[in-house]
Amino acid sequence: MKVFRRVRMAEPTVSASEKELFGGPLRYDTGWSEHEFSTLDLTMLEAVRVLPRLVGATLRRAWQADRPALVTLAVSEIGQGVAAAVGLLAVNAVMHALLGTKAPVDRLYEALPAIVAAGAIAVISACLACWSTSRAGRLEPLVERLATTEYLAAAAAVELEAIEDPEFRRLIDVAQYGAASARRMIGACVAALNGTMSLLATGSVLTVLHPALLPMLVLIAAPRGWGAMRVAQERYVSVMTWIEHVRASRLIGTLLTSRSAAPEVRIHAVGRFLLERYKDMAESAETEQKRLATGKGLTELVAAGMSGAAMVGTYAVLGWLIVSGHMELAVAGTAVVAVRSGSANLGGLVMNINRLHEESLYVQDHDRFLNEAARRAIPTGGPNVPDQVGAVVLEKVTYRYPDRDEPALDGVSLSLRMGSVTAVVGENGSGKSTLMKVVAGLLLPQSGSVCWGGVDEADLDRAQIFERVSLLTQDFERWPVTAAMNIRIGRPHQAATDEELERSVEYAGASPVVAKLPHGLATLLARMFRGASEISGGEWQKIGLARTHWRTETCAADSVLIVDEPTSALDPEAEIAAFDRIRQLAGPHRAVVLVTHRMSGVRHADTIYVLNRGRLAEHGTHDELIAAGGRYASMFRTQAAQYAASKDALLPHQSTPTARNQA
Repeated sequence: MKVFRRVRMAEPTVSASEKELFGGPLRYDTGWSEHEFSTLDLTMLEAVRVLPRLVGATLRRAWQADRPALVTLAVSEIGQGVAAAVGLLAVNAVMHALLGTKAPVDRLYEALPAIVAAGAIAVISACLACWSTSRAGRLEPLVERLATTEYLAAAAAVELEAIEDPEFRRLIDVAQYGAASARRMIGACVAALNGTMSLLATGSVLTVLHPALLPMLVLIAAPRGWGAMRVAQERYVSVMTWIEHVRASRLIGTLLTSRSAAPEVRIHAVGRFLLERYKDMAESAETEQKRLATGKGLTELVAAGMSGAAMVGTYAVLGWLIVSGHMELAVAGTAVVAVRSGSANLGGLVMNINRLHEESLYVQDHDRFLNEAARRAIPTGGPNVPDQVGAVVLEKVTYRYPDRDEPALDGVSLSLRMGSVTAVVGENGSGKSTLMKVVAGLLLPQSGSVCWGGVDEADLDRAQIFERVSLLTQDFERWPVTAAMNIRIGRPHQAATDEELERSVEYAGASPVVAKLPHGLATLLARMFRGASEISGGEWQKIGLARTHWRTETCAADSVLIVDEPTSALDPEAEIAAFDRIRQLAGPHRAVVLVTHRMSGVRHADTIYVLNRGRLAEHGTHDELIAAGGRYASMFRTQAAQYAASKDALLPHQSTPTARNQA
């Protein structure tokens, strides 16, 4: 029969609308979907085999988080198991007393101590359950915090090369769900332990009452366990099948209400078109749910029938044992109570093992990430960076990204002297940004050297190198914090008042930006939150420049300021002013490096380096490079010609209003 076949994930029926819009079903490629179908791989025998490992892994993490709470939890769970066994023995004593041959009143008096004991045991069991719940509730957030802290600390400590590695990025994405899974495993583990202890208690009592009763428990419980697992897997397949249709229809809903899509939704009549497709997908989801609901119902019916047949067989065996004199009636009554209790506990146990199995896969991803992150972490310690560096010198530096055949940098040599302004120019893909990462110590060259004061940075304390570098890039982080903190975060551990930050604000020309914010520097710059404000890209770049000024001004030793495409969102006047301010940051103890496509911003640099396909094509001053007539001169003249052409194109329209009127 089909119902006895192993549950497998079948390819869902794809609606015509999904094929038209998305080319097929929508399936996420994110961390939480990494183990989507893991539940289907678990069988009853496999569940029994993996349970000790899953519980052991959970207990080890809980032991690390809070040992007293874990010990208390274990004692309460063991106590509940013992209480369940003693409770069944008390029921057996009550049965013996009530079914004895004495007068009814005497039998009642004889049963009274066992009844009181059973009540006391029930109270004790309830207290132990509450104790267990409180300890588990205490452990869960501690375990999650521990796992989250491990994850974040490891992610923040790895080399930049690892962050830019696609495979490691995917591992980061997958591992982020491990902390929540570790928390959920505590509850599932407690429930699984509770079910296991109850089953052990029931089995032990049945064995004591009569050896033949234990196989009866297995006969009744096994179909119920199979049915519970089968129903869980059927339900899982059901959800995973129709959710794809729901996912597609929800995406349409998001698009129809999107701010960015709103103009085209209206002008191109996209709204009516997508609504028609939404209805088609919704109908597909509804049809699939109905079909799978029928299959689930059939599975439940078969499981219940098998368990019922086993129950009838058990009662028949009990009847035969009673009639043949091999079992007392009181023992049979206790056996019925124990068997029903044990079989009910098994269904819950199977569900909790399923939960443990699935959550453990994400916890394993978390642990795998920690191991890989430790292997790729930035080394700590090393000799101190000299206070007086003099210059940062790159000698024949070569670097190639793991997923590329051609090197991003190939034998590049240059010198960044303190007090100088150095410009690095080149076309897109020439290696400028990679070079800046190497200068900053974020990437270590695969050959060649980067020396601070004559010492190779690979031998120095990298944390001290980072302390000496200030970085302002085109895509610098727009932190969702206050304007003051967005500036302070350039050196976050150094406290500052608004008055102390004002110098950096004025330097960056950001005073008008701050003045229009409703709460000044205390304004939250994250529009998605209540009471926050949103500023333009050009305004953000001024905040970024203020952040850079704050960081550079608070560094006393020789340092390097790297500015990578800082003015892309500024108007021409603001751009000229920004370049002037950046050049002013050069001083006796600071070297400034400018990386930009705007050639007008680099002409006043002390030295200009021109990169082409990862190699150093030429270098010199602006005048020297123009006179040489090489790549820099060609780039400069091309850009200047574009500006001239734009200006000339405007002149006829600006100077001939009469001609337009005559026309």
